[in-house]
Amino acid sequence: MSKKKYTFQDLLKVMEELRQKCPWDREQTHESLKKYLIEEAYEVLDAIDSKDDEKLKEELGDLLLQVVFHSQIAKERGAFDISDVIDTLVKKLIERHPHVFGDAKPEDVIKNWEKKKMEKRKSIFEGIPKHLPALMRSQKLQDRASQVGFDFERIEQVFEKIEEEINELKESLEKNDKKNIKHEIGDILTAVVELARFVGVDAEEALQEANDRFIRRFSYIEQKAKEMGKPLQEMSLEEMDRLWMEAKKLEENNTAEGGP
Repeated sequence: MSKKKYTFQDLLKVMEELRQKCPWDREQTHESLKKYLIEEAYEVLDAIDSKDDEKLKEELGDLLLQVVFHSQIAKERGAFDISDVIDTLVKKLIERHPHVFGDAKPEDVIKNWEKKKMEKRKSIFEGIPKHLPALMRSQKLQDRASQVGFDFERIEQVFEKIEEEINELKESLEKNDKKNIKHEIGDILTAVVELARFVGVDAEEALQEANDRFIRRFSYIEQKAKEMGKPLQEMSLEEMDRLWMEAKKLEENNTAEGGP
């Protein structure tokens, strides 16, 4: 099978054949593929951040493969196939955009849509996936609760809540209560997410950016250690702290000059 350019139908045929003839593909299930779906989604995000169109094209293909793979497994079970997935999606898009496919006014769409979703839910938290990254899930849970009035009124209250949770953690540490230490750390993280939500910051993005800063700054320490011919393990904490601050200062200067 060789063509200058393959189509979506070609992809479906290849997937069907793989399920019949490839031992690995044949033994996969919805459950066994879950981790790959998550990995591919994050690789798409990395490609977007890299601003590399070729990489993005490839990673979107890998993500699409997961959709096709799951649809093929469902087809074999007699549940649904890819055409049903597409049909459901198109119907949903039309329903959610009455200002495009109907007579609704754009300004009324979001308000009416949120109201309609709230009416359909058995719980205000229905539809929030449990497999979301913890910070993202926490922020979505808090967003939903705020829609029915369960929210802080002033930012000072959020800071008070964070201080309260920190004090409770200190008490647990003094008692060496391992179970409660974990509990209180979770409460502190929840309160910090609440602060992020309250000031309009995406907590997941904020932590990812902090992770990237950590990598950049520690990589600077690694590079300087190599230049000095000194293994990291032999560097003192004071030396690493000094290099860390150097890296931070370089970043700040670069940002001030219009760098990334």
